[in-house]
Amino acid sequence: MTDLPTFLAAHPDSILVDITGTQGSTPREAGAYMLVSPTALWGTIGGGQFEFMAIANAREMLAGVGGTAAMDIPLGPEIGQCCGGRTQLRFRRLTQALKDELEARLAGEIDSLPEVYLCGAGHVGRALAAALAPLPLSVTVVETRKEELANLPDGTKTRLVPMPEALVKEIPAGGAVVILTHDHALDFLIAREALERTDLAYTGMIGSATKRATFSSWLSREGGGERGWIERLTLPIGGSTVRDKRPEVIAAMTAAEILTALSAYRMRSSS
Repeated sequence: MTDLPTFLAAHPDSILVDITGTQGSTPREAGAYMLVSPTALWGTIGGGQFEFMAIANAREMLAGVGGTAAMDIPLGPEIGQCCGGRTQLRFRRLTQALKDELEARLAGEIDSLPEVYLCGAGHVGRALAAALAPLPLSVTVVETRKEELANLPDGTKTRLVPMPEALVKEIPAGGAVVILTHDHALDFLIAREALERTDLAYTGMIGSATKRATFSSWLSREGGGERGWIERLTLPIGGSTVRDKRPEVIAAMTAAEILTALSAYRMRSSS
């Protein structure tokens, strides 16, 4: 999706549509928003027929042929949806003050994104960076080899360091680390640093059942076995139900694991 400043520059005459309230089951939550110009869209309030109705209303406002500043839409069979709830929408034509407010809001959302560190930019590391790129996450790829940091998705942060394990302490609480380096000894060092912490939502390592057993033995010798560290390590990443070792498939399965772990951490932290 086009970034917000680019959209605003290309479509200065737009309507901001935001959800001001919901009741029951709805596709999006209060606070979700989208922008509608005469020819383009940015964001979504949930899709389906009710979003189509909102877009039509916004474009009527832009064309000066009608439209309303608020809508209260029941998400039932009368509009071809079966969510069963209701959504209240507000429509505002963009002003400079509203643009500034939107950009500040987006900056705040970006600052609060969960941090995911990918240690290693080999085949699976690059595939995972691509899988995570469109998601509401801040992704950093860590490598010891400069050439491997080329051709990553736009918006991906990179760190070229001689000792990736030293960066683990920098990951904010609630973040995730995925270990995918070219060196098993380095994998183990990074994992040990990650498992020393109890405030990460997800620690995963590429590998196999054999690698897990080897790491478990090494960890016991290093003093981490009796502390239950191995139980907090996802190894192998991507689960074992889909027996497909193509990098893109492993990446898709791992992305789902990460999102699930991040969500569970947020729920535990807020309860």
